[in-house]
Amino acid sequence: MTTGITRAEFLRLGAGAALLAMSPFSLGADMGQQPLRRRAIPVSGEQIPVIGLGTYRGFDISHDAAEAWADCRKVLQELFAAGGSVIDSSPMYGQAEEVVGGLLNELQAHERAFVATKVWTQGRQRGVAQMQHSMRLLQRQRIDLMQVHNLVDWKEHLTTLRLWKEEGRIRYLGVTHYTSSAYDELEKVLRAEQLDFLQIDYALNDRDAEERILPLARERGVAVLINRPFGGGNLLRNLSQQPVPDWAGDYDCSSWPQLLLKFCLSHPAVTCVIPGTGNPRHMLDNLQAGRGKEADQVFRERLIQAV
Repeated sequence: MTTGITRAEFLRLGAGAALLAMSPFSLGADMGQQPLRRRAIPVSGEQIPVIGLGTYRGFDISHDAAEAWADCRKVLQELFAAGGSVIDSSPMYGQAEEVVGGLLNELQAHERAFVATKVWTQGRQRGVAQMQHSMRLLQRQRIDLMQVHNLVDWKEHLTTLRLWKEEGRIRYLGVTHYTSSAYDELEKVLRAEQLDFLQIDYALNDRDAEERILPLARERGVAVLINRPFGGGNLLRNLSQQPVPDWAGDYDCSSWPQLLLKFCLSHPAVTCVIPGTGNPRHMLDNLQAGRGKEADQVFRERLIQAV
């Protein structure tokens, strides 16, 4: 499968003629063929694509929901066709882990996927049981990244994760959170522990992480995944009623999602942004943010002023 798409194929995805002018493909076929940029995981030097996929809500579907299953399958196909790989899930995302595992098996794409999930429970034994269950649902013998979800019992779980990393059950370990109320504790964890990854919230209207967390992660050599890059959805919903700025094309952007994702990627600490979706058209739009001209300080200042 190629990463390009014809006008007819785009319309068949349900975008509609009214949205075509805002599509990522209005920038030309050459842009659509470009591979995603990659950034290094500091601890290993391994390069991963800068745009990934979050599975919260979008992949929490039933096997009997044929249309939703087909959409999620197409989302993964578009991700891989663009050179993407990062897929983030969690036991708290309903059926998302099972859906990801089933679709990766259908697509025979386990080797193409960088799969991240989480442990989200109290106590060592419960944590081990939950992670083993996640591995069965994901149909994986090894998880690329296992994260302590929202810092729940993080000391206990990090001990287990270090052992699992030594044993080869996981490749990387990390912690996550999604709200600035946890930043004081996050800072302590970042200073006290040697982590491979941090997953944190960051968006144009949610920039508290800029103050201490993102600079500290960079200083400590920790890769950063960004969740909630659209400000929990409220920011994007509000902006969708406005035209994109005239200068957006200077940075190879044709939609608000692309601008917001490039804003996140403009921070030097950020490794990969993982917007969640179960919609193939949205996946295609998001992927475009990983191509073309990179955002710089001028971009940041313009976007902040515009919004």
